Amino acid sequence: MVVLNKIYTRTGDAGDTALGNGDRVAKHSLRVSAYGTVDEVNATVGLARQHSTGDMDAQLAMIQNDLFDLGADLCRPEMSKDAEAPYPVLRMVQAQVDRLEAEIDAMNETLDPLRSFILPGGSALAAQMHLCRTVSRRAERLVVELAAQDEVNAPALKYLNRLSDWFFVAGRVVNNGGKDDILWVPGANR
Repeated sequence: MVVLNKIYTRTGDAGDTALGNGDRVAKHSLRVSAYGTVDEVNATVGLARQHSTGDMDAQLAMIQNDLFDLGADLCRPEMSKDAEAPYPVLRMVQAQVDRLEAEIDAMNETLDPLRSFILPGGSALAAQMHLCRTVSRRAERLVVELAAQDEVNAPALKYLNRLSDWFFVAGRVVNNGGKDDILWVPGANR
């Protein structure tokens, strides 16, 4: 259980921070940028939830919790040493990826196929979903870059890849089942 009774510690005043395994790294390190951007995704989901209700809000709440799991996973390098940790190490699992895929498939069944790219917008919630999508894509790019240099749990990367797809499809669903999607018109303003 996490206990936060003091918010500032002054331990990062010199520009470094502690990872989940206790190692200290620069706050501008790629790993910190990756899990920091996952935190940004979570904040954008929080904004989207201001406009969501019912099942969509419940799914977004699950995603927010998953994103904290993902941040915990990314902030702890050296997966090979998980068994040596004094506590259970939290890692993303394939079941979280599978849940997103099932939700994407269920939402997509309700939509007509796209015949054009769509522009972010429509309803307030759809616009927020597109913001979530783009920030999750940025997080994914950072995690891919991190994986090229250091260990990254495979389900963590898969989750981010599916998550942006989830936001895209959910954005269409909340845009009146795609009926209020704003279609891109190539070259319209030449």
